[in-house]
Amino acid sequence: MAAKQQQQQHHHHFLIVTYPAQGHVTPARHLARRLASACPGARVTICAPLSAFRKMFPAAAAAVTVTGEECGDGDEKVTYAAYSDGYDGGFDVAVDSYARYMEQARTAGSRSLAGVLRRLRDDGRPVTCAVYTLLLPWVSGVARDHGVAATAVFWIQPATALAAYYHYFRGHRDAVVAAAASGDPYAEVRLPGLPPLRVRDLPSFLAVTSDDDPFAFVLPEFRELVDAIERDDDGSSSSKPKPPTYVLANTCDAMEPDALASLRPHVDVFAVGPVLSFLHEADDAGRRAPSPSPPRDVFDHDKSGYLGWLDTKPAKSVVYISFGSSSVMSKEQAAEITDAMALVKRPFLWVLRKDNCKGHEDDDAAIKKAAAAAAVDADNGGMVVAWCDQARVLSHPSVACFVTHCGWNSTLESAACGVPTVSVPQYSDQGTAAWLVAERMGAGVRAAARGADGGVVEAAELARCVEAAAASEAVAARAAAWRGTARAAVADGGSSHRDLTEFLMQIARGHGRSD
Repeated sequence: MAAKQQQQQHHHHFLIVTYPAQGHVTPARHLARRLASACPGARVTICAPLSAFRKMFPAAAAAVTVTGEECGDGDEKVTYAAYSDGYDGGFDVAVDSYARYMEQARTAGSRSLAGVLRRLRDDGRPVTCAVYTLLLPWVSGVARDHGVAATAVFWIQPATALAAYYHYFRGHRDAVVAAAASGDPYAEVRLPGLPPLRVRDLPSFLAVTSDDDPFAFVLPEFRELVDAIERDDDGSSSSKPKPPTYVLANTCDAMEPDALASLRPHVDVFAVGPVLSFLHEADDAGRRAPSPSPPRDVFDHDKSGYLGWLDTKPAKSVVYISFGSSSVMSKEQAAEITDAMALVKRPFLWVLRKDNCKGHEDDDAAIKKAAAAAAVDADNGGMVVAWCDQARVLSHPSVACFVTHCGWNSTLESAACGVPTVSVPQYSDQGTAAWLVAERMGAGVRAAARGADGGVVEAAELARCVEAAAASEAVAARAAAWRGTARAAVADGGSSHRDLTEFLMQIARGHGRSD
């Protein structure tokens, strides 16, 4: 049996379909390399929208004009293919709506992805397992229509967020809506199997009740996902049972035991994280080894020598600040961060994307001017960059703490690197991640925003939190412990390694998990 399963794995071809955002592309890359490593002989193809594909392969951008185009990056185990989401020139929220994008992406994406699957099959490389990130529930149907035997969702948010969505759509919507309608971010919500949560700890989209809300389109997408992943256990013989849609959760049992336990009776969920390539590419001293391939980010990396700058700073002295790949920072918040850095008198590395205030160029210029002034005034200097290799920054010994929006990719990277965090959540699952880090893991602190609507974090509060995260021996010790826990989970024999192995066995057998 073991030999047969090994032979089946050898012939696997995983297709990972991703949304055109950095927060989706990054974990897709990590998962691709993890699958290629765990499944010797298997092929892995990352399938990204044409707009993102061109940014990831700028040297080939002019030649990439049709979907199905493929590129490699020096890693023969992983290749990249393009599909069309209907916005080949990129999506601009200033001229279109997210709801319209989702509608177009489903229509154009279904047609385009079908072409990719046909081409791979005709080339003798048929896809055996289609994996897709969030907001792409239509991928499963397209894959099955083209003979793909297994489908899986790569859940790139906390498992606690998935559990909240699941229970929301399975009988607990009224409780969540009532708590959100109270206007109190600290109003408590109880969901099956989870510790008591407050409104601010839940995914923000669960509080959307108006069809006029710009994010109203999200809940139907998540409802469709929940319907897809729910196990068919009703015992009905009136129709053919639906094949399972597995969930690969980018977390580990130690990090979110309650959420995983609440999901497993209903969903074929495998905790396989943290899915981070550098956890498998470290040298004997545990330092991150150089990546064998380019980052393939949607953003260009800053060429200003920030890693060399970090080398000049004392151990655990630098405050690293980044609010991720999609958040937009107001002038007021930028000013408060600037003032906070003046108060803490520590060197800092601040990531400010070029598109931070797209459509508001005056605001963008004002923010960058303030940041530059803060860099000059900071004790021992500060540095502002447009984008960076975050894993390398967080792995650097000079970094003392991470001021973050608490996107899940950033949260996992900081945990795996043992860096204390200051959480400044903005929206979506970020409040849930902040709750996990500050209250369940104890590896950081959560900054309190001014106003009930979770607005701006003032300088004094931010400075207080930075000192609490950077100077507290207790927080540093817990953060360091989580570094070890994350590495143990993905190491051979660890909980996440076992779950990944079980997933590979299940797709070889063609049915759900055995526990």
